[in-house]
Amino acid sequence: MNPYTIFAEIIAGTAESSRVYEDDLVLAFLDIRPVTRGHVLVVPKTQARSLAELDPEIGAHMFVVGQKVAAALRASDPRCAGVNFFLADGEVAGQEIFHVHLHVIPRTTGDGFGLRARPTSPARAELDHRAVEIASALARS
Repeated sequence: MNPYTIFAEIIAGTAESSRVYEDDLVLAFLDIRPVTRGHVLVVPKTQARSLAELDPEIGAHMFVVGQKVAAALRASDPRCAGVNFFLADGEVAGQEIFHVHLHVIPRTTGDGFGLRARPTSPARAELDHRAVEIASALARS
């Protein structure tokens, strides 16, 4: 496994970034390819390619910082009417940089961003079966 990502350089301060928050566990900075104006990434300072590798306490802290960033986005931009959190875990989920990161995306009316999935309506029996599978996996972990 190659632990290198551009995030390692940003965390080390050897790559440019527009930082908005930092503490001992995480760093938050503006995304250089923003979905909307003010799009922030919250990254753990420790390398973790996936959520499975991430210490749960650090993961929880990422979301606490994400909440603070979301509140700051709303306070700093009167057009910001909402905020989306997005975390892609794995290539098939859209992860491009293999260092866990939480996207904090400010939303404005008509910004053009949104989920385009087509929801399905499975039968209750299918939902119940899948719930048992997931609950069993949770019990084993």
